[in-house]
Amino acid sequence: MKLLITGASGFIGRRLSQALLAKGTIGSKRIDRLVLVDQVEPDLTLAADPRVESRVGALLSQCASFTGDRFDGVFHLASAVSGECEDDFELGLRSNLDTTRALLDALRIATAAGAQPARLVFASSVAVFGPDPSAPLPALVGDTTLPAPQTSYGTHKLICESLIADYTRKGYIDGRAARLMTVTVRPGKPNGAASSFFSGIIREPLAGVEAICPVDPSTSHPLTSPARTIEGLIAVYEASREQFVGRLALNLPAVNARVSDMLDALERVAGKAVRDRVRFVPDARVAGIVANWPAGTTAERAAHLGLHADADFDCIIRQYIADCSASPEALKGMTR
Repeated sequence: MKLLITGASGFIGRRLSQALLAKGTIGSKRIDRLVLVDQVEPDLTLAADPRVESRVGALLSQCASFTGDRFDGVFHLASAVSGECEDDFELGLRSNLDTTRALLDALRIATAAGAQPARLVFASSVAVFGPDPSAPLPALVGDTTLPAPQTSYGTHKLICESLIADYTRKGYIDGRAARLMTVTVRPGKPNGAASSFFSGIIREPLAGVEAICPVDPSTSHPLTSPARTIEGLIAVYEASREQFVGRLALNLPAVNARVSDMLDALERVAGKAVRDRVRFVPDARVAGIVANWPAGTTAERAAHLGLHADADFDCIIRQYIADCSASPEALKGMTR
């Protein structure tokens, strides 16, 4: 099999690439080639694998070359994130809509030339849901809740879901969309996502650094670990068309937690001194974006694929600590 991963040097892209190479197969078929596309080089350990081919550069400019590749499968992760899309409207349109359309057209042309329709998994988002006066958000947003995004990022994701569904209907691809919940705890520096603080209020205190929380402690949101996210993307790829029972987009499982719940878990895992490194400094811009996202979700269709959420947020923190165990400095400042 020949697979393509866009956004392959991002956090989820790297983890997905590592998981696929370690697994060696997908859908019981051997992975012979893994093409990693991003604007930056992949990790040296990934690049050293003889099955890996790296293509560096803007995805939009590379899509035309994909017509001759005849990919068996695609994981489309590349995206401008929420805060970036709100700050730079053109960037969001170019990175999220124009690029996805160009990728889909490259796959359509390959199919027209005789290739089997590529199976494509699109990394959508919980941000496709938002409050609407005619259809208020329920306490828990399910697979059948009406999407009504209230951010440019969420709007882009919903448009792409619809495009993928139509290209699938026409037989150009075999598409499906996994609506990712907010993935935490992400290592490294904060990015442009409005949700970045969900990782920061755990990551920074564990490293002995003060963290700023821009929203009220009562703010609730669906959260998930990197491991569950990777598990979900692969399961959605491997699922048969019949298992989807029609609609192509589904919610991935999550732990529904308030910020205060997250900090309670941090104290249970790492101690009060670590929790006390979090300060609340309201940020109206971030709070306004987050207020238009679901406070909680369900994932019944994902459950039918055998997927489930982390047991609790304590488990998510412990997973992050285990991931960082090879780098003690990442956790400098823990009390126990």
